[in-house]
Amino acid sequence: MSTTELQFVSRRARDGRSPIRFVAFGLAVILAASVLTARLFALQIASGGRFVALAEYNRTVNQAIPSTRGVIYDRNGVPLVTNVPGYSVKVRPADLPEDRRPEVVGRLAALLGLDPADINIAIDSNPGSRFDLVRIASDVDPGVANFISESRLDLPGVEVVVESRRDYVTGSLLSQVIGYTGPINAVQLQELKPEGYLPDDLLGATGVEAEYEAVLRGTYGVESIEKDAQGRKIQVLRTLAEPVPGNSLELTIDVQAQRWAQQALEWGMSEAGLKRGVVIVMNPQTGEVLAMVSLPTYDDNLFAHGISNADYEALVANPNKPLTNGAIAEHFPPGSTYKLVAGTGGLADGEIKATTKLATKGYLTLGSTRFYDWNRRGFGACNMMCGFGHSSDTYFFQVAGMLGIDRLAHWAGEYGFGEPTGVDLPGEVSGIVPSNQWKLETLGTEIYPGEVYQAGIGQGYDVVTPLQLINAYTALANGGTLYEPRVVRNVLDAEGNVVQAYEPTVLHELDVDPSVLRTMRQAARNVVLIRHTYNLVDLPIVVAGKSGTAEFGTRDAQGRLPFHSWFVAFVPKDPAKTAADPTGMKAVAGTESELAVLAFAYDSRTRGNAATEIVKYYLQLHYGIDKDYRNFDLLERGNFYQSN
Repeated sequence: MSTTELQFVSRRARDGRSPIRFVAFGLAVILAASVLTARLFALQIASGGRFVALAEYNRTVNQAIPSTRGVIYDRNGVPLVTNVPGYSVKVRPADLPEDRRPEVVGRLAALLGLDPADINIAIDSNPGSRFDLVRIASDVDPGVANFISESRLDLPGVEVVVESRRDYVTGSLLSQVIGYTGPINAVQLQELKPEGYLPDDLLGATGVEAEYEAVLRGTYGVESIEKDAQGRKIQVLRTLAEPVPGNSLELTIDVQAQRWAQQALEWGMSEAGLKRGVVIVMNPQTGEVLAMVSLPTYDDNLFAHGISNADYEALVANPNKPLTNGAIAEHFPPGSTYKLVAGTGGLADGEIKATTKLATKGYLTLGSTRFYDWNRRGFGACNMMCGFGHSSDTYFFQVAGMLGIDRLAHWAGEYGFGEPTGVDLPGEVSGIVPSNQWKLETLGTEIYPGEVYQAGIGQGYDVVTPLQLINAYTALANGGTLYEPRVVRNVLDAEGNVVQAYEPTVLHELDVDPSVLRTMRQAARNVVLIRHTYNLVDLPIVVAGKSGTAEFGTRDAQGRLPFHSWFVAFVPKDPAKTAADPTGMKAVAGTESELAVLAFAYDSRTRGNAATEIVKYYLQLHYGIDKDYRNFDLLERGNFYQSN
């Protein structure tokens, strides 16, 4: 077949198929148009009302209205914590494109004076969803806040909000007691979300702020708002529930007493080269804490303004633990202050009488081991007044031996040692009171006789918190009532009315004859009278108390251990000395003591007892004593083991 014929046949074949193709194409078009028409009818007519409702719902949303956090006052109504308005910058991760994140974070960092790493950490640690706001900065300068607010196109996902922040009026003075608020984390959010907490909420992190979070927070309100396409708030449509302000707190703390306590401690630490210390002041008749100072400390306002990760890590890494309240969250060997336990137990159990004399020597021997008195000489034949007054170790070795470890543990428990005091602050530790059962459970053996000796003088396994120790001495001073210490006195409503008053809580009454405690109070006065505390006796007020030196750590090249020093004192009601009671023995025999003060000097190693000098200075400030009785030479730094 020729080429012309082949082309003719091919063209005829194509022409024969064309009508079929056009028909198929036409049917497909008609079918597609029908489907689209049906779908449009369903969307616009059949379901139109539902989608309009959904669109309206997506345009509006209910959101929380934060309540005003309660404020905090001292016992005299002096404001300690208030709320002030401020600008915060927040980021909604869902609205921040990943490809623009480095640019936006960099610009925010430059504007806010932050490290870009801190902003990225905040975004990445967001406890909520990507649609929840994440706080990047608080207390932002108004000019910077306005600039950021007007730069929405250049800073996608970034919002500026007005919210209140905490203002800690006294700065670092009460940081360890009051604490601070901080961002909620994922674990806390999971637990507290049913109570209305939000991913960008702040809540009490430490101190009173944490302990009384439920009281201070209040109840959030609810409002219906209109949003734009980007989820930003356009306007409030209506308020569904008004927020209820949080209640306020009135502390037991006297801010002036707190200033005096800090002044005395700062002086002692500076003079003696100390790195850490504690001063506590209490009312023995109620268990109220009037002052509680733990140094070094920090400023709560660092957290209120938005602390950087670098600054926070520096506080955490500081070996002197500024974030730790050393008054309650750490325990230490109590040294000779613990002789109160052995003395009380010996008298109460009838092992000795107040007049019983025991021979005190330079040392006692158990097997091949010598147990030395602190002065290496002893004090001759001593009764309780002499043994406690001179703080004779060999006297109390013998008393402890008579009692045995389990009776010592019993009397330690009577004074509240070995258990948290129950103070209304978080983070309290319990200390350790050794017994045969404790050692069996802990170390697998019973207590050795030499360990009984050490327990009698507050060494070995015994450790206590400063608050436990002063609480024990307040029980001695008031005649045997062991109170639960408190730092909050009243809960107040928004108008300042008392809605809950915290009455003194008695843990228990010491199971001991009143005469035993009277003897121990007078023995504590004798500590001062015989000048074991140097010139403390010369103050124009009556003071009773007990000093302590507690060894710890590793021996130096001369075989000497470093030591902490303690002093705990109590002052009777109407403390001025009188001609009718020149020794003050009658005054301390009573049970109406008005004040107890404790000082703890960590790793003091001073010529004299640094804690005694700190308490002395506090008493001078508290009672307005013009003459200065401080012994500066006793705070010479070295490794002197002289004062017990």
